[in-house]
Amino acid sequence: MGRVSERLSLRTVGRVPAGARPAVLPGDVRAGIAHLGLGAFHRAHQAVYTEAAIAAGGGSDWAIVGVAPRSRDVLNAIAEQDGLFSVVTLDDGGARAKVLGAFAGLRHAASDPAGVVGLLADPDIRVVTLTVTEKAYALDPATGTLRDDPQVRADLTTDRAPTTVPGLLVAGLRARAAADAGPVALASCDNLPTNGERLRGLITQALALAGDDRAAAWVGANVSFPSTMVDRIVPATTADTLARAEAALGVVDLAPVAAEPFMQWVIEDDFPGGRPAWDLAGATMTTDTTPYEHLKLRALNGVHSTMAYLGALAGREYIADALALPGMADLLRRMIAEDIAPSLRPPAGVSVIEYGESVLSRFANPALGHRTLQVAMDGTQKLPQRVLHGMLERRAAGASPRWGALVVAAWMRFAAGRADDGRELPLDDPLAGPVRAALAAAGGKPDEIVGALLDLRQVFPAELAEDEVVRGLITGWLTDLTAHGAATTVAGAR
Repeated sequence: MGRVSERLSLRTVGRVPAGARPAVLPGDVRAGIAHLGLGAFHRAHQAVYTEAAIAAGGGSDWAIVGVAPRSRDVLNAIAEQDGLFSVVTLDDGGARAKVLGAFAGLRHAASDPAGVVGLLADPDIRVVTLTVTEKAYALDPATGTLRDDPQVRADLTTDRAPTTVPGLLVAGLRARAAADAGPVALASCDNLPTNGERLRGLITQALALAGDDRAAAWVGANVSFPSTMVDRIVPATTADTLARAEAALGVVDLAPVAAEPFMQWVIEDDFPGGRPAWDLAGATMTTDTTPYEHLKLRALNGVHSTMAYLGALAGREYIADALALPGMADLLRRMIAEDIAPSLRPPAGVSVIEYGESVLSRFANPALGHRTLQVAMDGTQKLPQRVLHGMLERRAAGASPRWGALVVAAWMRFAAGRADDGRELPLDDPLAGPVRAALAAAGGKPDEIVGALLDLRQVFPAELAEDEVVRGLITGWLTDLTAHGAATTVAGAR
């Protein structure tokens, strides 16, 4: 009978191979960052950069307090490991694991909202970062205005303990203002264009709804909202991830995350209370993140969504398998060259075509096991930033965004709930109700489905939805997908 491995902890971390041990240990560095969203992406991205920055001489007071908004599962697993977890980097050559110790503490917002509000008001916390997904901002993706969400409204207009991300942020900022606890930067790390300005707009609107003019004035004078662009493919943790982590570390880690080797972080350098030396860890500090954001959102995330919808319809479980569909790589190259590259201004010295080739190479990595259904989630929140904004720019230039229309048509076919072989497809989306209602009200013809779904103003701006050229392109693709299936449509796309 084999020896049972012990759990990763401060007591057992010394048994981990030297090259896989953390650069810092929980408790050795004071907290200076509060992070909302304890999911896999933060742990495989910002936590990696922050620990490397601390180790490179970026200060002894920049550890992270991680906040889980709802579920306790990940929080409990990390807490039971004394704040330690590992990142398993996957490539064609296998896997390597590295333990991280960047967390100085953990909080659970749902059970202790007052504790989170107190954390955000703590003068030692000078940076607040967020990875809470697009939907948690409670913003209309088409207009950037605060949605009339009853939970958000109750958080902002009553004395109840906050339960939403906007509610927590505003309560924390109001408490910070009341204590005059010093300047702070709120940095969104979610896939939203100009995410800093969107977060600023959210806080401004929320404070107006709360009716707190004093706090609004204090925020205007003491709080910055730097934009960021984040990039690393982080598939869902599986049993294989746990097995790889244990094999590499020699101890059991029940909170590992898997990730590709590549990662990038571009940050607007606007931190009134200071920041870690993220630049020493490889982050790009800049005065304008917009070119990086547009490039990544359209040429990486938009391509990702294209493969997810078409691949799921064709019965492909993983992104790498979707890319391997006959004709898919050529289709995506044409999409990048004909629709995406003309729609944006890339960073200086960057070729959109070459960037696109690097994206396809990354997506072809079979070790990632990135599921098409995972990427396909929350389509109504993702499509505006990843596809629709680029389509609008192409129409403004007088061009026909043919490939963007294919992505929209594939999403519509996906939203109908059946793959080409009849298998059920889940519609995991905050607007699943309105989408299903629109589909139910539509007739069965492609043009009727297109008309019904384009009328969803929460997703499709009027200038795009009412454009006859765009409607015709989407209807043509949806007709092909319905009649022939995704695999045949992709193989025959010209």
